[in-house]
Amino acid sequence: MSTVTAEKQSVIKVIIVEDFKLTRVGLRYALNENTDIQVVAEFENAIDGIKYVEHYKPDIVIMDLGLPNMNGIEATVKIKEISPNTHVIALTSHDRSEEVIATLSSGASAYCLKDIDPKKLANVIRDVSTGVCWIDSLVAENALNSLPKVEDTSILPSKNSSESRVPLTEREYEVLKHLVSGKSNTEIAKELIVSVHTAKAHVCSILQKMCVNDRVQAAVKAVKEGMV
Repeated sequence: MSTVTAEKQSVIKVIIVEDFKLTRVGLRYALNENTDIQVVAEFENAIDGIKYVEHYKPDIVIMDLGLPNMNGIEATVKIKEISPNTHVIALTSHDRSEEVIATLSSGASAYCLKDIDPKKLANVIRDVSTGVCWIDSLVAENALNSLPKVEDTSILPSKNSSESRVPLTEREYEVLKHLVSGKSNTEIAKELIVSVHTAKAHVCSILQKMCVNDRVQAAVKAVKEGMV
């Protein structure tokens, strides 16, 4: 009996908010092939999705951004207000840097393009459910490339200034770059040839030094402030 209960508790409850029916159906069938993921509801507009979240508090909301009446960014803000532990994954065809930053700033934990492989999306859901943020690597690169170049370095604070940049180590800056690219601790560890425990320790140190609560906030702050 206890084993069955544990299995039920381990299933990630997901809802889909997408106005295109074919996409909703395709996502539901693809995701429900995973024994640890269950699509429990789907909606064609944000208002109905928000009402469901308010009553049932699902683990994950897969959110389209271009929705009628209320867009996905506005909906994400409301969802995080009423259910902070519900994670939002933005699933969109847009890769504009302004939209990426606005979406992550609204509280979304991941930004995925709609051509993502279903198996990869399932892995994103698993990662996000544990508190990891994920950004499509192409999207992250475009966002970084769109940042304005600083021509006048005199506007930057000196190292002795009280408003100097976050004092990250050289290794932590490397980790931050991978974090902004949406890599998990395991992927970061592989890139830097260190243990997962070490990668996680670096991430924790970065969050503390940047005065943010999670990886999403760190990524947004890093992009906004041109730290990477």
